[in-house]
Amino acid sequence: MTTNSTETSSRSTRSGKIGRGAGEDATASSRQKSRATTRKPLKAVEPSPRARATKHAQLISLLSQPDGASIEDMMEATNWQQHSVRGLLAGTVKKRLGLALTSFKSDGETRRYRIAARRGR
Repeated sequence: MTTNSTETSSRSTRSGKIGRGAGEDATASSRQKSRATTRKPLKAVEPSPRARATKHAQLISLLSQPDGASIEDMMEATNWQQHSVRGLLAGTVKKRLGLALTSFKSDGETRRYRIAARRGR
């Protein structure tokens, strides 16, 4: 028991204070104030003259065409695998964006997908 009390007292004498003292809080708050005053204001970012075309935007433009697009067309446009294209159709187009995705297949042709209209939620 006496060893615990001496260890505790030796720890307190080494660090000076246990926990945060008033002096530490004052220096921390002054550091925060100095950081806030030294920050530079953000510059307004001008949009680039050419908007960045994402792969999602490319696929949505393919699906918005009157003829729609096949899975193979979408794979070629994005250089994605088939399961990635199907995941975009189910997850992003149907669920997140809420677009009505229709598919159709003529005799002897591949299945094509098209965005018909916005779904009601």
